[in-house]
Amino acid sequence: MDAAVMTSPAVLILLGPPGAGKGTQARMLEENFGLVQLSTGDLLRAAVAAGTEAGKAAKAVMEAGDLVSDGIVIAILRDRLAEPDCAKGVILDGFPRTTVQAEALDGLLESTGQKINAAISLEVEDGEMVTRISGRYTCGGCGEGYHDTFKQPATTGTCDKCGSTDMERRADDNAETVASRLEAYHAQTAPLIAYYRGKGALKTINAMGEIDEIAHGLNDIVASAMT
Repeated sequence: MDAAVMTSPAVLILLGPPGAGKGTQARMLEENFGLVQLSTGDLLRAAVAAGTEAGKAAKAVMEAGDLVSDGIVIAILRDRLAEPDCAKGVILDGFPRTTVQAEALDGLLESTGQKINAAISLEVEDGEMVTRISGRYTCGGCGEGYHDTFKQPATTGTCDKCGSTDMERRADDNAETVASRLEAYHAQTAPLIAYYRGKGALKTINAMGEIDEIAHGLNDIVASAMT
């Protein structure tokens, strides 16, 4: 799939509650389109490790036990978007989370001559999230995602992608915490759906089906957005 016709790097956003499959689908889109998946956590860790100016600012805030400001995150994202591997475009996973962050992102992209090509909402049913979240785990070696029901490795306990046997589960991936996480999502992040709908950038996809079926629909959306 060739994005060579793009005049500037594509910027795609994946929206959806915890357990919607954003991470899994983002990695598949990376491979199919030559894009780079960027999550807030990974951006912060990389910037701190690299010792950039924004990374130093983030480190000081985190060491003080405070939340990193939107301004610092935007500065880190600006630096990351300028890296050569982002030439074809990026998939933002977990950012923006609020309309304030979305407006800041719009300002950043405007300053670099870019725009949001598509904000894709993975539509799911809240009731299904308990099953999805409580059954998921990841490879500690490469981060590939798996699930007890929906996606098991070919060889039990061994990652299909890198061969690691270090499998990890998040401590908060349990039924007791799902309700509060969904509540936080609906209160803070769901308004982004209305925000991007108003800008004509919103795309939606039913994310309740099989992984490959969802991936096929996402491929069509992304291919159209990148032309």
